[in-house]
Amino acid sequence: MPKRGYHHGNLRQALVEASLKLIEEKGPTGFALSEAAKHAGVTPAAVYRHFAGRDDLIAEAALQGYQIFGDLMEYAYEKGQPSALASFEATGRAYLAFARKHPGHYVAMFESGISIQRTPELHAAATRAMGVLEQAAADLSQHIPPEKRPPPQMFSAHIWAMSHGVVELFARGSPGTKSPFPPEDLLETGIGVYLRGLGLVAPDG
Repeated sequence: MPKRGYHHGNLRQALVEASLKLIEEKGPTGFALSEAAKHAGVTPAAVYRHFAGRDDLIAEAALQGYQIFGDLMEYAYEKGQPSALASFEATGRAYLAFARKHPGHYVAMFESGISIQRTPELHAAATRAMGVLEQAAADLSQHIPPEKRPPPQMFSAHIWAMSHGVVELFARGSPGTKSPFPPEDLLETGIGVYLRGLGLVAPDG
């Protein structure tokens, strides 16, 4: 593989980008730091000037992923305003769009075993990103009578679980899990069923 041209100071990012490609190809535990170094066009020793080990490299990929994800979720939320329903549905679609466009980041964030508590920066980025979905759920839940209203954290966790399930089963091209319906349709109709169950969407809505 030809060496990448990089200037002093952005080798760290070149290594992150190399790790993202390897994560997509081999999974988060399927490559060694030496492979990331080779993809970035440097010696393995150069990696250790920036990262203590593979987990540190993957954690940086996850951090950057959460930052991108947070921006995307905030954009989707704002685009749906002032409608609480439109904002909520937009954040669900944004989740699927992110997983499609940034598969390496997605795996680093949700499937690598890296804890969001690993660093304060990672925790803050993850909290901000998932907080958008929770805010959208809180906005929408205000339309539910208090005695029937689930906590916003539960509300958002249900949608997160549904979104993640659609991504894992049907949006990643996994063998044996092909659906006759597009993942976007599965997610949208699933959210629709959930919202009708809460009385937030008319039965024929």
